[in-house]
Amino acid sequence: MNKILIIGKLNSLLKDLGEYLQHYFRVQYSVENTNQALGMIKVFEPSIVIISLVGIYDIDKELFLTLRHDFKQIPVITIGTESERKDILSYYDEGQFSHLIRPIDNADVLDEVCRRLSIEKKRLQAQPSFAHDDRKTVLVVDDNAAVLRGIKAMLEDRYTVMLANSGMQALKSIGKKHPDVILLDYEMPICDGRQTLEMIRADEEISDIPVIFLTGVNSREHIEAVIKLKPAGYLLKPAVADKLIANIEKALGNVL
Repeated sequence: MNKILIIGKLNSLLKDLGEYLQHYFRVQYSVENTNQALGMIKVFEPSIVIISLVGIYDIDKELFLTLRHDFKQIPVITIGTESERKDILSYYDEGQFSHLIRPIDNADVLDEVCRRLSIEKKRLQAQPSFAHDDRKTVLVVDDNAAVLRGIKAMLEDRYTVMLANSGMQALKSIGKKHPDVILLDYEMPICDGRQTLEMIRADEEISDIPVIFLTGVNSREHIEAVIKLKPAGYLLKPAVADKLIANIEKALGNVL
């Protein structure tokens, strides 16, 4: 199953592109922050990466350098103007990177993805659309890449799994697609699980999404601090697949 990671500043055009590509591929988003983007590459293991060069001056060039040196097997498509591309021209020398000049149609991006992955577009379009996947969506939030990979492996046969490696990344992911359940780590840098849940509960559009804490913190103080936020559960790591799925189904209102 081919997977696309889209990196860049979220705007209506990038969101529209992701929704279009979701008809044919598994799609995951990441902000342009180098550490978060590289962490998401390790967890999501994309077949191809698409980088929007909007705001390229804010993007750490370390992202491109690491892609070329540590992930040279992954093709990369950049989308932007020629002016936006000029500072990273050297990365296109060896064929890993290709560039599409914006403005550009979503269909043209799909053509380039198919070319880079050696996929026949007609055959791809004849396959059932991923957009019609009626499985429930679970967002897993944890700053540990190994934990994200492990939980994804436990759940992906049963649910559509979204991943976020920080509280702020989680909120951006929720803004793009509302998950049915959130699995939330408690201890994370900058924005911890309690703060993340507080922001979720403060937003009327997403406040009713069930949130299950999955954490190594088994402290009465920590538990009491989040009880008022009405989490759907509080599970201790390491995650056990049967127990995890049972709690997700309970949060969804289902009985196994």
